[in-house]
Amino acid sequence: MGSKKKRKHLQYADDDPSPEGSTEAQQPGIAATLARLRGPDIHSQQVNRDTTHDPTEDNGEEWTVVGRGGKKRKTNNYPALVYADLHKQQSSIKLVDLQNLVLYCLANGTSPQWIAVRHHAQVKKAVVLFVPGLERGMFDGSVALDTSSGSPEQHPKLSEKHGLPVNGDASQNVPSIIATGQNDGISRTHASPDDYLPVRLAAESLPQPLKSLADCFEYLWPVKAPGDDRYSKVYSPLHHMLNSQLPKSQDQKATEKAVKGAKPVNDHHWESKRTPITNFIATKEELQENDYVLHPAWFDTESEKEDEMKRRARARQTSDLGWVDTQVASLRAGDDLRADSEQGSLTAGRIVLAMDCEMCTVEDGEAALTRISLVNWDGEIVVDELVKPDKPIIDYLTRFSGITPKKMDPVTTTLADIQKRLLDVLTPTTILVGHSLNSDLEALKLTHPFIIDTSILLPHPRGPPLKSSLKWLAQKYLGREIQKGHGSLGHDSIEDSRACLDLVKKKCEKGPEWGSIASTSETIFKRLSRSPRSGQHKSTSDGGQGKAGAIIDHGAPEKNFGQMATFSIGCSTDAEVVQAVNRAVVGDFDGATIPGGGVDFIWARMRELETARGWSNNHRYDLIQMDTPLTQPNDVATEPSPTEFAEKVAASVSCISQVHTSLPPCTLLVVYSGTGDPRDLALLQQMQRTFKQEYKTKKWDQLSVKWTDTEEQALKKACRKAREGLGFVTIT
Repeated sequence: MGSKKKRKHLQYADDDPSPEGSTEAQQPGIAATLARLRGPDIHSQQVNRDTTHDPTEDNGEEWTVVGRGGKKRKTNNYPALVYADLHKQQSSIKLVDLQNLVLYCLANGTSPQWIAVRHHAQVKKAVVLFVPGLERGMFDGSVALDTSSGSPEQHPKLSEKHGLPVNGDASQNVPSIIATGQNDGISRTHASPDDYLPVRLAAESLPQPLKSLADCFEYLWPVKAPGDDRYSKVYSPLHHMLNSQLPKSQDQKATEKAVKGAKPVNDHHWESKRTPITNFIATKEELQENDYVLHPAWFDTESEKEDEMKRRARARQTSDLGWVDTQVASLRAGDDLRADSEQGSLTAGRIVLAMDCEMCTVEDGEAALTRISLVNWDGEIVVDELVKPDKPIIDYLTRFSGITPKKMDPVTTTLADIQKRLLDVLTPTTILVGHSLNSDLEALKLTHPFIIDTSILLPHPRGPPLKSSLKWLAQKYLGREIQKGHGSLGHDSIEDSRACLDLVKKKCEKGPEWGSIASTSETIFKRLSRSPRSGQHKSTSDGGQGKAGAIIDHGAPEKNFGQMATFSIGCSTDAEVVQAVNRAVVGDFDGATIPGGGVDFIWARMRELETARGWSNNHRYDLIQMDTPLTQPNDVATEPSPTEFAEKVAASVSCISQVHTSLPPCTLLVVYSGTGDPRDLALLQQMQRTFKQEYKTKKWDQLSVKWTDTEEQALKKACRKAREGLGFVTIT
């Protein structure tokens, strides 16, 4: 009886060497339980399948399992990912599932339900690669990668693909998918198992550029990108991978439930870190992502400036059409003031002006400036003027602007007068502060390089493309009610300017992390920093060392998430990203920056495939600014040739393989694409915005874009397609 009970108790002992009494040991996941029941025939995702592993190499830890007859046999405790058909998935996994897999292996995360992890405590490191540009169609043949066929990448014009009109008349065409009743996997209301179950990779069935992935991974996993199908929106895959909401107590939930509107931020235990305002000036990439017209000072070479002026000419944003640029020769124009500024000065010797504008609608449906307000660092009014538009006003937008015909009757100040005054006020040392200033600057037909946008500075809790309103930010971070006249008396631009200024002041006082997503949620880097490193028995609360993380990206990753990671490494090519990942895993030879042994968690992004396919932010910026018919989107970006496209895919896959090969044993590798093809979605969203603007002021037969149920259904399909990402997971 005793031996039988012992066998019954220990028959699953080889699954997890977690310490006795730990949560991990007591609560195995459903997936792990199903994998055990499946037995030895389970598909185990171990990359080094042909390499024998000595169990005595793992710190002398060796496991014994009591089998039938009571005879002891030796096994090892090498970690492995296990997928079984018994898991019975009902939907695609999400980015949060990939995040939970990382946290389960490196921290005290919840056991994943979609895959089993054997001996997860033995996983030493985790590397996550974000490779936008990969999509499922490359693996099933719907996106051609066979260069011998000579066929281009299968991305037909939007008008051909969805049957959209090319002449603005929605009644002349019906989307081919709807008209023919074709079921392409996008239009289905209910998902088929083929849409969410993992697909086993076989080298012989993959296109040549993708074959090496079969040597690294066993399955391709459909991964659903974050978003909202109801409103046809896709959220940031970067933020959803690196962020998780902070757990809240019952008391906190009850308190927040009782508060209407924005929940006040808790600053009582915040450790302030005074930071100069210059640290918060928006970068070139941030300005592009948020639809700003860039100032010439952002471009270093004459050829870059010339290309930008050509783009502005196409977008009708040139000087002969009324646009002006402030007199700033270079981005370094205000740097000389730092040495002369007082030690610890928040303004760093710069002039800080907060601006807010009110607009009305004039003929042709354009937005025109009717009021501009500027306040200085002390909140004193510098400029507060009403402006008479050049064209007749057809809607004063009084409910938002507070402007009425009576107020505008005596006004003689023109846009040109305001521009002339602003060129005197906005010097090379001036920083312009405001909320969604891109709209204000467009109404002013003016560019300035030094911008602090509170909608960027204090991001939406769910990340871009969502933005918080100024009213919400003031209520949450300042405890102030503004815009009380919204919908009746309109806004006060002086009040809004001062609110923006106070938000920036508080950010400078509190530090870079205050008001960021990290203050309302927790980054994966911070979560891991609370978990002790491998081989360390002390907890972080008892003085132990937490796990370290690194972020590797193109450009300057030290901003945003980079400031929460232990190390951040900027790169300019994907090849440099591969080298940086290897450096972060192993550490510097001399330990100068990254100590020997490297870090425990690395997140890296490869962007060359994304850029080549026109998925990057620069493509979106060019699309929005170009003055081309929105119903002919392929005139905006040139598709790569079949050979170039296959070469770019092969190069990205090669980089993934190089990272996989360089990783040490017991390392979790996760690769994800983030989204599917977002181009159709971006184009349709732009068409919808144009329609909404024109519909307010034009008759139906005068609209350049007509939005009907046909286009609405095409938008929803494009959103569902854009949310079709993919992922790969393995343990080296």
